Amino acid sequence: MAASMVGVLAENVREKVASCKVLVVGAGGIGCELLKNLVLTGFVNIETIDLDTIDVSNLNRQFLFRKEHVGKSKSQVAKESALRFNPDANIVAYHDSVMTSDYGIDFFQKFDIVMNALDNRAARNHVNRMCLAADRPLIESGTAGYLGQVTVIKKGLTECYECIPKPTQKTFPGCTIRNTPSEPIHCVVWAKHLFNQLFGEEDPDQDVSPDTADPELTGEAGQTALDSDAKKDVTGGIERKSTRGWAQDIGYDPEKLFHKMFRDDIKYLLSMEALWKKRRPPLPLDWNNLSHTAEKQDDQGTISDQRHWSLQQCADIFARSIDTLKTDLAKQGDGGMLVWDKDDDAGMDFVASAANIRAHIFGIAEKTRFDIKSMAGNIIPAIATTNAIIAAVIVMESLKILSGNIDTCKAVYLNRQPNPRKKLLVPCALDKPNPKCYVCAPKHEVTVMLNTQKMTIKQLDDQVLKGGLGMVAPDVEVDDGKGTIIISSEEGETEENNDKLLSDFGIQNKSVLKCDDFLQNYNLNVIIVHKEKLEDDQMFAIVGDLDELQAKIEAENAKDQGETTTNNGHAGTSNTEVEEEDDLMIVDDEPQEVPAAKKRKLDDVSEETPSKKMKKMGDNDTATDDDVLVIG
Repeated sequence: MAASMVGVLAENVREKVASCKVLVVGAGGIGCELLKNLVLTGFVNIETIDLDTIDVSNLNRQFLFRKEHVGKSKSQVAKESALRFNPDANIVAYHDSVMTSDYGIDFFQKFDIVMNALDNRAARNHVNRMCLAADRPLIESGTAGYLGQVTVIKKGLTECYECIPKPTQKTFPGCTIRNTPSEPIHCVVWAKHLFNQLFGEEDPDQDVSPDTADPELTGEAGQTALDSDAKKDVTGGIERKSTRGWAQDIGYDPEKLFHKMFRDDIKYLLSMEALWKKRRPPLPLDWNNLSHTAEKQDDQGTISDQRHWSLQQCADIFARSIDTLKTDLAKQGDGGMLVWDKDDDAGMDFVASAANIRAHIFGIAEKTRFDIKSMAGNIIPAIATTNAIIAAVIVMESLKILSGNIDTCKAVYLNRQPNPRKKLLVPCALDKPNPKCYVCAPKHEVTVMLNTQKMTIKQLDDQVLKGGLGMVAPDVEVDDGKGTIIISSEEGETEENNDKLLSDFGIQNKSVLKCDDFLQNYNLNVIIVHKEKLEDDQMFAIVGDLDELQAKIEAENAKDQGETTTNNGHAGTSNTEVEEEDDLMIVDDEPQEVPAAKKRKLDDVSEETPSKKMKKMGDNDTATDDDVLVIG
């Protein structure tokens, strides 16, 4: 009797597998393994979407792709390759972004299950919200090196992807990047910013020039130099203009660029004597008097990317890469720009050489091109075996859903080492929805703390609503009784508001913004709490309970006024304000494994980046940007 019942249940699941419709979002490392598993398990109605094209570095682990596929659509090639395992399957491929308006609620409602094989937080947030709106189960997944995670998300039954706040990312103030670097990563980011200033999309927040607003500059040297020559560039008597404009005027001459960045700017920094009282001062360089240090002896047997460059080699590579990038930029025509890509040799050479030259100047350990490529891409290496295991777990969880036993689904974590019970795969019970989640809880309300007299409407749109709260195309109305619309998703309707401050629209402490994102079928009331200065020099902070926040603010205000003391008995102090958009967010180290006795979320373990993917690091591989911890 029991055996026959099992047979009936198995047959029922097989029928559902054959008839259900599945959406696979992402056709990279996990996505390739997942598509193969699905067609071999009996799933025949599958749709997959991926924006990316195939790169050579994908081929060592995304086994549905071959050398002849390089440059082609990942989703389309994955479809064609998966059909070889089961020609009877009906697979539809979209070479597109899942975050466009073409894939709304109606699109998601076509499917019985949605499976994520994504690489970034923004897309994960979006699919999470679409599945909640469409009331469809979502299987979320991710890998980072030997670590992996699979969890099931179902509206009203489990916590959603955004129920648990993501870890705060490590940040460095912009003045550290521009004035006082102390780690190799500071030099790498400076070099990437310099690339954008010269060849890419110019961003004032990525200016690489010395920062005269550095809070440590107790002396007057920097400001005096600026005040005395307001119309001239303090580092060389050059009229103030964009870095690219100046570079174009000098014809992108490598020697002049070198002297501007690595001699004149450094001399200007040295004039800020207060910076160097407790630091090793930087050493300006001259193009015609560089150290001709030979490569290290132990470098000779290694691959070229893992050899240490001498300072002269760095200068030579710096010059060659500039010549190549200048030609590439000219091909873009007037107003054109280049996008930095770790797999573009000239762009990578530029960043590696510039970062090492700057590191030498500041007495920081210089890195190989291999190491810099890793840092520049915030890499955690992709491992094919991890992707295969996680893809298999996704299918196992989908069978539970189709059998009607979604309550038996687990969050499954893949560890690097076995736990005390000798298990590498650790299943954990799914958590209930967070009643204070501003995405899946019935009360769509969140409190955001910021300075209304300093934040612009554009910063609110780009950094708070889209960056912090995961919206895609919000419309924002001030709940002031007048229905003032400050942000519209329709292009051109509210652009004149971009540079205005929130306070210009009467937005102040306890103001409420009514935000609607029609693409996500999501609305949210944002309660604004005005605060002059935030902790850790943040530009804004997303918080939960307003009453708890108010109590915290009152305590902090008392502390700022000297009415309270810290634990050690000294009066509390506040940091000098540095706006967040002037800060650099750095990806932290590889996440820890999930301990056996305690469940730990790995929400920021990502599978692969949306551009070109990374190889598994081996003896002959180059570190490239594939699997990263997502920056929020």
